[in-house]
Amino acid sequence: MAVRFQLKSLALAISTTALLAACDKQEETPPTPQVEETSAVTEGTAAPAAEPVADNRAEVVENYANLAFATYEDALITARKLDEAADALIANPTDETLAAAKEAWLQARVAYQQSEVFRFGNPIVDDWEGQLNAWPLDEGMIDYVAGGEYEHELGNEGANANIIASQEINVGGQTLDVSTLTPELLADLNEVGGSEANVATGYHAIEFLLWGQDLNGFEPGSGNRPVTDYKQGEDCTNGNCDRRGSYLDAVTDLLVNDLQWMVTQWDAGQDGNYRAELVALEPTEAFQRMLFGMGSLSLGELAGERMKVALEANSYEDEHDCFSDNTHNSHYYNGLGVQNVYLGKYERVDGSTVEGPSLSDLVKQSDPELDETLRGKLDASMQALTGMKEAAESGETPMPFDVMIAPDNQRGAEIVNTAIAALVDQTGSIEKVAGVLDVQSLEPDDAGHNF
Repeated sequence: MAVRFQLKSLALAISTTALLAACDKQEETPPTPQVEETSAVTEGTAAPAAEPVADNRAEVVENYANLAFATYEDALITARKLDEAADALIANPTDETLAAAKEAWLQARVAYQQSEVFRFGNPIVDDWEGQLNAWPLDEGMIDYVAGGEYEHELGNEGANANIIASQEINVGGQTLDVSTLTPELLADLNEVGGSEANVATGYHAIEFLLWGQDLNGFEPGSGNRPVTDYKQGEDCTNGNCDRRGSYLDAVTDLLVNDLQWMVTQWDAGQDGNYRAELVALEPTEAFQRMLFGMGSLSLGELAGERMKVALEANSYEDEHDCFSDNTHNSHYYNGLGVQNVYLGKYERVDGSTVEGPSLSDLVKQSDPELDETLRGKLDASMQALTGMKEAAESGETPMPFDVMIAPDNQRGAEIVNTAIAALVDQTGSIEKVAGVLDVQSLEPDDAGHNF
């Protein structure tokens, strides 16, 4: 069941005046939350969408905040459903409840992946994100793994800690009591021993608990954790089924709480939150944050860290959703999030639409040719990502991302390289848009990659 936690230092003391240039796979994990038991989640408020007005720059920033609020609220809504499905699995482990929990996880990724475009330009998001979406992770820190098939970070002392099977673990000479699995404990275990691969919380920890390891290598097929891993008594497989259930319960509760905190930061009905700070900025400074987020997700993160690294190394360990083989959808919805921000439009999980004055409206007024160019390039990247999604979901011969990046898979490499090229191309036009909007310096993060 969901409970509420108050993040210790993710308060508004976070500086919002400087852009973060880092684009590592693992972000710094927020400090451990303190438990606050409540029975309900308070719904927030989005500001009313405004009609596009000529050169109304403040309205564009306001609509951007509306998009962020709606996207995070959808992520929260779907995370609650995941939490409920996990509770049902724990209470009654059957093939049906396991399948329902997996489907709830897949649905929870749709809105969250679109939200990542708000990450890089907004420090409050970037500082918070690691607790929810850090990857890749050494899953042996959490639960049992198949030793012969398990690749982990060299020198990581926590890589085989197996929290679920232990009452205490020793990492880096430090002995830690893990006998009671709580959201606070799991949050504190992120990056234990100084390794970014020690990820104890977030979507990917939950993914591993639902699917288990993907032992298929470059062949089709995702993880295949048996539902009996959650059964009790003699029906339990692989031991510690009660603690596995406790871990899943704690980590899904924490996910809901973390998303509730971020929804509050974008709520128009809250005083003194991050949204209030953002809309009080000079519009040009807000545009820098918007465009930096678009460009950095397009270039360094999605084209670079999530595609180029895995393809060049032929490494399924660097696949984003590696346990579920959902990576094609994660990439697709990342790309869609970039397009959402430029067009000022987001389709919610209930089918409704949030839209208003956009960056596109402003660019069109002063440079309609550039606006048309960037719109076309955003369409091209979505077309490339759609091709990746269709190949992965093909009924006859599915080619998930870990198959695409296999050595000598020329068709797979072409699909991935086409998406990379489209994302790099659109980033160039995003930089030109910055100039049109009087943003003096953009320099989207390339994460050290050469394209």
